Amino acid sequence: MAANNRRMSGKKGAQVGSGGQRRKGLEGKGPTPPAEMRKGHKKNRIANAKAKQTARRPVVRGRGGRGTSEMVVGRNPVVEALREGVPATTLYVQQFIDNDERVREALQLAGERGGIHLMEAPRPELDRMTNGLNHQGLVLQVPPYEYAHPEDLVAAAFDEGEDPLIVALDGVTDPRNLGAVVRSVSAFGGHGVVVPERRAAGMTAGAWKTSAGTAARTPVARATNLTRALEAYKKAGVVVVGLAADGEAEVGELEALEGPVVIVVGSEGKGLSRLVGETCDFRVRIPMPGGAESLNAGVAAGVVLYEAARRRG
Repeated sequence: MAANNRRMSGKKGAQVGSGGQRRKGLEGKGPTPPAEMRKGHKKNRIANAKAKQTARRPVVRGRGGRGTSEMVVGRNPVVEALREGVPATTLYVQQFIDNDERVREALQLAGERGGIHLMEAPRPELDRMTNGLNHQGLVLQVPPYEYAHPEDLVAAAFDEGEDPLIVALDGVTDPRNLGAVVRSVSAFGGHGVVVPERRAAGMTAGAWKTSAGTAARTPVARATNLTRALEAYKKAGVVVVGLAADGEAEVGELEALEGPVVIVVGSEGKGLSRLVGETCDFRVRIPMPGGAESLNAGVAAGVVLYEAARRRG
């Protein structure tokens, strides 16, 4: 009776017939996971909501930031991107879409390339994905670009037994200019392009299109600090040449273009920043007898790259 009374009393303690379960319950279960990982916790719900938001609303026509995908929106832009070989992971097609020739070509190009998933989605879903832009029923998802390290460009050139020929962009924010520079670097035998991590154009779909496919074989490196990257190049024996309207000499007079060199091109409006300009070994100008005040970054880089290729034979 005593045992039964103890079992019915409601007091805490070992129960008759527990078989040691109380002891097992006291065994350690490891460290408590953080709140963000505990199912049902407020912080866990917030973390899940942020993850879904990031996955569902990638950057639309963005600047190619780190770790973000980009959406190419609209029938003509999507077709042009597929024609130019812009990397893509998924082609979203609106349900019950008016199947004109651009839609058919987009589907054909995506199918021929392989590796591009075809997804059908209702219009409200595409509206949400593109933040309400006029997608016309076609949306192409472009994966984040894999940037090289600035030191990789020099190392690759030396490994091939060649003098590095690199272009660095200082404050160039138009992706089309970046794409044009990549195309020129490829055309004149250069080894890559360096861009700053902040306040600069990245390898977006627009840059890929302007590069006319050359971005697939010409690496683009991203520098956390462009000035420090240029100083590292100088320590590696690479001459740093900056383009400036008030340069001390003309491009055609610079013998340094015959050896390892990095050509620094600033923005059309502001030119080279102060610190970058002070880091350059030489500051040279492009003669313009026609009277134009400046050239955009893509054209300026092409002129100097041609002169470097001519000197190198």
